[in-house]
Amino acid sequence: MSPPAIRSTRFRDEREADWKRLGAIVEAAEKRGLSRLSFDDARDLVLLYRQATNSLSVAREISLDLAVVRYLESLCARAHLVVYAPRESLSGLFSRFFARSAPQAVRRSAVPIALAFLLMAAGAVAAYLLTARDPGWFYAFVPGDLAAGRGPGASAEALRRVIYGEDDQPLGELGAFATYLFSHNTKVALFAFALGIVFCVPSVVLLLYNGAMLGAFVQIHVDKNLGLDFMGWLTIHGVTELSAIAIASAGGLTLGYAMLFPGPRSRPAALRHAGRDAVKLAVVAAVMLFCAGLLEGIGRQVVTDFWARLAIGWGVGLLWLAWFCLAGRDGRAAAQPEPA
Repeated sequence: MSPPAIRSTRFRDEREADWKRLGAIVEAAEKRGLSRLSFDDARDLVLLYRQATNSLSVAREISLDLAVVRYLESLCARAHLVVYAPRESLSGLFSRFFARSAPQAVRRSAVPIALAFLLMAAGAVAAYLLTARDPGWFYAFVPGDLAAGRGPGASAEALRRVIYGEDDQPLGELGAFATYLFSHNTKVALFAFALGIVFCVPSVVLLLYNGAMLGAFVQIHVDKNLGLDFMGWLTIHGVTELSAIAIASAGGLTLGYAMLFPGPRSRPAALRHAGRDAVKLAVVAAVMLFCAGLLEGIGRQVVTDFWARLAIGWGVGLLWLAWFCLAGRDGRAAAQPEPA
């Protein structure tokens, strides 16, 4: 047997028992979890891990058998994950996301969220003024299948019956409108987020258009002295739904801004950095859209009183605002996005 082979055999024989002991502890921790280890195993884990890393360093230094080096590399890597890698349950991940990560990401994204609201408001105001000057503009902003007779020519009584879902309407015309509007707004939120990476342009256009459609509808109801009635119906789910669109769009705007102005980072690096918060905003928006769907599907049909609709819509909105503003304020710095 050659001297290097003798040296490798002797090196392995002197330490192999400890390596096997470490391997058994690591396997047990991987299967049952670190918290299930006995006191002796937990104590020996750290000691044996350090000894194994020292052995690996020596094996590399003196060029021992490659099989021994690879075995030690694998063993040390597994032990490192057991000792140092954070281990968190699925419930713990959800808890941390909703208690800290999500609201912190929303607060860090206050500027793009405010910009998204402003763009929707600008579209709504522009469409409102144009429709008020020339009712024909209504059909430029609202698809014909969505209007379904609720245009400038509709009577005040017809619009009122739709808003309050009277019994002579078996399916409720506004129910179809609400379902269409929710589906439309969900698509807007998804596209505004996903397409924001194209230098923000699609997100901006979608926000302006979504606001314009809403502004046109508001105008025809105001023209018939039903503006408050329509806004009361819209509020019950619209506060949550429109906020979700703004938050999702803010994620798209954040990605687009990173593409336009990467700063000292490369564009891929800037995009990865911006994506940490953008993805969290998308998840928050998805949760809000789900809640908006429940409010639209249940609250709209059950609650017909104007003041009750306002109370529910803005009450839920204040709960969202309280979550965004108050959760995750534990005194630690939150200026930089943390991993999801």
